Amino acid sequence: MGEAVIGATFFFDWEMQLMEWLQAHIGKTDIGFWILSNLSAFGEELLLIAIMGFLYWGLSKEFGKYVGLNVLMANVWNPMVKNVVLRLRPYFVAADNGYAIEALRPVDSSKPLYDVAAQGYSFPSGHSSNAVTMYGSLAAHEKKNRILWTIAIVLPLLVGFSRVFVGVHYPTDVLGGWVLGIIIVLLVPFLKKKIKNRWVFYGVLLLTTLPGFFYCKTNDYFSSFGMLVGFILAEPFEERFVKFENTKNIFRCILRTIGGAVLYFGLNTVLKMPFPDALLNPADPTFLSNLIRTLRYAVVIFILIGVYPMLFKPTGKLWDKIFGKKTKEASEE
Repeated sequence: MGEAVIGATFFFDWEMQLMEWLQAHIGKTDIGFWILSNLSAFGEELLLIAIMGFLYWGLSKEFGKYVGLNVLMANVWNPMVKNVVLRLRPYFVAADNGYAIEALRPVDSSKPLYDVAAQGYSFPSGHSSNAVTMYGSLAAHEKKNRILWTIAIVLPLLVGFSRVFVGVHYPTDVLGGWVLGIIIVLLVPFLKKKIKNRWVFYGVLLLTTLPGFFYCKTNDYFSSFGMLVGFILAEPFEERFVKFENTKNIFRCILRTIGGAVLYFGLNTVLKMPFPDALLNPADPTFLSNLIRTLRYAVVIFILIGVYPMLFKPTGKLWDKIFGKKTKEASEE
């Protein structure tokens, strides 16, 4: 397993037995394996960014901010809990306890499997809390939409099952993630409704998240905390200086979302360039490396939320110049 890892080992025997049985009876080349492992994608970064971007940049700015803030809080509070519980992932401890469980879909496939800072701790499941928070927020905002309520129930169940199957979470991790997601969907909008002053509201959220900066040891907290800071700074900036307009044109929504996704991953790459890899990915994270990660993600989200929408007006004029006449003629026929 390589170098020693620090954390707690506790589980019910049936949890290990269930994971072992699932991995043994669903072949790694079967269609069942492919489907079950890829169900995790419904709780992962790329799809969540796409959904939030489609809403915020495209259909409804306020809807996007509502969902985005809930998801950001889930991504900060989740690792804060993980770094208190310190539960090691199942595949970390399976062999030592007589079980054969593999990590079939690690959190960060580019990093060593047993790098706790990169892979994170186990309880509660981040994918599960993300799924409940994302799809639950969609349904809670559009209360009468039965399709969204169905999605809010079904997808978190599938994501949770997938995380158990791929060997990175115990069933009780998944349950904990679901509970955390439900709390966030209910609590964050409630606090926003009760606390009328925006800066007081954001101050309360920051007070609940800032302590993690002094005890969390995993990358996920610092990335998410930086995103939250960037969001908090970008929202008033956009309202005062940008004031972009949403569009009901689905194709334009998709283009804005693709552009935002490209910018997100591009900025993440560019902002790493000034720093040596030893500082970005140290064997033992330091206060400075954590601070750099936090600031990097804060800048990325500030640009995406507050600056990137500045492009919508000039590109919108270009769109209308090219397609506007045809669109108008088609609507009049």
